[in-house]
Amino acid sequence: MAKAVAVADEQSSSGLERLKAQPQRMIEFLKDVRSEMRKVITPSRTEVQSTTTVVIATVFIFAAYFAVVDYVFGQGVTQLIQHLTKH
Repeated sequence: MAKAVAVADEQSSSGLERLKAQPQRMIEFLKDVRSEMRKVITPSRTEVQSTTTVVIATVFIFAAYFAVVDYVFGQGVTQLIQHLTKH
């Protein structure tokens, strides 16, 4: 019984200490955020335009590829179904 009371006292004191340390932890977190935000750079207009061009070209290439694959598989399935239903 005394052991349970001692464990309960330890847990409540550590919880109280964590609660007291919370504002300091928040201040440190905000300092770290500010420090990291200073390292962030904005891309130039030409960088944004070039990456946008790459993304759009890639989307069209993948769209064409998947259109071809869809057509080929669609024709294959259609031929298979026609072959199986003729007999």
